[in-house]
Amino acid sequence: MAKAESAVIAMLVLALPPALGAAPERPFQVTERREPCAEFHPLRHPYFGDIHAHSAFSQDASTQGTRITPWDAYRFARGEPLGIQPYDGQGRALRTVQLARPLDFAALTDHAEQLGEVRICQTPGLAGHDSFVCRIHRRWPRASFFLMNIKANSFSSPARFDFCGPGGASCLEVARTAWREIQEAAEQAYDRSSACRFTSFIGYEWTASPGGRNLHRNVIFRNRVVPELPVSYFEAQSAPALWKELREHCLEGARSCDVLAIPHNSNLSGGLMFETVDADGIPLSADGARLRAEWEPLVEVMQHKGDSECRLGAGSDDELCGFEKLSYDSFAGKFVPWKAELPGPGNFTREALERGLLEGQRTGANPFRFGVIGSSDTHLGTPGLVDEDRHPGHGGAGAPPSGARASGLPDDLEFNPGGLAVLWAEENSRDSLFTAMRRREVYATSGPRLVVRLFGGFELPADLCDSDRFAEIGYRLGVPMGGDLPPAQGGAPRFAISALRDPGTDLRPGTPLERIQIVKGWVEAGEARELVYDVAGSAPSGASVDLATCETSGPGAEQLCAVWSDPDFDPSEPAFYYARVLENPTCRWSQYVCNAQGVDCSDPDRVAEDLRACCAEDHRRSIQERAWTSPIWYTP
Repeated sequence: MAKAESAVIAMLVLALPPALGAAPERPFQVTERREPCAEFHPLRHPYFGDIHAHSAFSQDASTQGTRITPWDAYRFARGEPLGIQPYDGQGRALRTVQLARPLDFAALTDHAEQLGEVRICQTPGLAGHDSFVCRIHRRWPRASFFLMNIKANSFSSPARFDFCGPGGASCLEVARTAWREIQEAAEQAYDRSSACRFTSFIGYEWTASPGGRNLHRNVIFRNRVVPELPVSYFEAQSAPALWKELREHCLEGARSCDVLAIPHNSNLSGGLMFETVDADGIPLSADGARLRAEWEPLVEVMQHKGDSECRLGAGSDDELCGFEKLSYDSFAGKFVPWKAELPGPGNFTREALERGLLEGQRTGANPFRFGVIGSSDTHLGTPGLVDEDRHPGHGGAGAPPSGARASGLPDDLEFNPGGLAVLWAEENSRDSLFTAMRRREVYATSGPRLVVRLFGGFELPADLCDSDRFAEIGYRLGVPMGGDLPPAQGGAPRFAISALRDPGTDLRPGTPLERIQIVKGWVEAGEARELVYDVAGSAPSGASVDLATCETSGPGAEQLCAVWSDPDFDPSEPAFYYARVLENPTCRWSQYVCNAQGVDCSDPDRVAEDLRACCAEDHRRSIQERAWTSPIWYTP
C-alpha cells in the first residue's frame, strides 16, 4: 500500500470518535473504538515489546545515517525485514535485519526537541534549509550531532537556532507536520481487528541533559488523543514542569488525553534522576511524592546504554550488580573523559526504591513506587532488535553506524543490544496494556523472552508451585508484581515466583535458567538495608559457555518455581521485594562478532586495529541474561 493511501486511512481512523466507558466483559476502561480482541485472558498474558526506539525523525539518529521512517520501524516491529545503514552509492542498504519473532507492541519515541529543525535541514525549499546549521547537518553530520544536542538539551535554559524565527515559530510549524506523521504511522500499524496481532503507542522522548546528565523521559499516550505538539525541553526544563505542561495540554485540555512518563537509563543521570528535592531544592512534600509516583509509575531499568538496577561498590555488595555497567555516570563522562566519574548509588533503581521507603517514613508518601521495564533505545528504527548474536549497533551515544564496516565491532564495546518490556495484560490492546503499565504489573528482561510471575501475600499456600491454578490463587489470595501487601496478619508474607525459560526459535533455542533470587530492601532503625536471597535453582550450577564457539553446556532448568517466606520479616518495617531471574552463561554480542571475525588474542600483533577491543582486558566476553520484576511493597 502506498504511503499516501496509508496516510488517508490513518487520518480517517483519527477522525473516528473514541468509544467511552467500560465494556461489561473488560475489567479496564475502554477509551477507543475498535473490535474487541478475540483472544482474552482473564488471568492475563505476558506481552513483549519495546517502547523506546528512534527513527530518522530524531536528530541524533538522522546524523548517524538512519533513513528509517516511523512507518518502516513499525513494519519491522511486526516482523518484516528492513535494510539499514550503511548505504551504497545508489542508496541501497548494505545490511538487512529482521526479528526472529515479531513484537506484540512498540512505541516510537523520537526526540521532541528539534523535530522541526531536522525536517527543515533535510527538506530543500523550507525556510532555514540553507542556514549554517543545516549545511553543517548535511555535510558534517557527526559535528552536527554535537552542535545540535548541546544547543537543545545540555543547558538549563535551552535555545532554538535563529533560523526558527521569533519564538521558534517556523520550526514549531514544521514539527507539527512531523508529529502528525508519527501519529499516522502508529495508527496505521495498530491492529484494531479482533486478531489484535500488534499494538502501537503514540509517544515521544523528552530529552533533558543539563550538564550532560541524562534526565530523559519517554512520554507514552494511552490512545490516539494527544496534544497538538509534544512538550519538549524547550517548554519544560524539569520533570515537574513536564508533568505540569502535560496536565495543562493533555489531561485538563479539551483533548482529554491519558499519558504517563517513563524515566530511562538512570545510570547516566549523574545522580539526579531520583532526587528527593523539588526544582527549588526544597525537600519533597507528601503531595510532591504522590505526584511523582502518579506521573512516573515505571522506570526503564535496562537498555542499550546499560543496566540501571545497581552497581557493585555503589551502595551494594551484590556481585550480580556487575551486569552491563558503564564506567561513567553521564554523557559528559562519555564524550569528555576528564569529566568521567564512576556512577554513584543515586544513579540506580534499587537505591531509589530504598530511598523511597525512607521518604515514605518521612512524609507518608513514597515517590519511588515504580515498576520496571526494559527497552532498546535503538537509533536505527529497529525496535526489539536485542538478540546478542545479531547486534548491528544502535547508534545514539554509541558508535555511528553510518560508515562502511567490513570488519570491526558495530558498536562501542561498553554498550549492549538492550532489553524488552513485558506487560501482564488481558489482551493486546492499547487500553489493556496501558492499564497494566499504570498498575505496574510489568517486568524487564535484558533481551530474552522469559515468562516470569510474582505474587505476594500472607495467605498464599506453601505448595502453590504444585498447583495448576498458580495465577488464579495468586490473584485471589495475594497481589501481583507492582502491588501492595495488606497489613501484616500475624506472620511473614510469602512470595510465589514462577519462571519459564525463553523457548527461542527452531534456529535459536533459548537458554536454560540458572536460578531465581528475591531482592529485599527495607528500613531498619532509620537506615535503608538490602539482602539478596537465592530461592530456586542453584549457583554455581556447573553450566558454562565455550567462548571460542559460543556453545553452552551443563545443567539448567526449563522452569523454576518457589514459594518463599521472608525469614527476617518485621511487621514494623517498610519493605519491598522483587524477583531477579538468571539464565545460564552465554556469549556476549561482542564475542559473537570477535569469533565471526576470527580474532586470535594469543597473537595481538595480527589483530586488526578495529578489532583490538576483542582482546581488551575489560572486554566482557560472556553474560548472564536476566529478568527483573516490578517490586511488591509492604507498608506498616
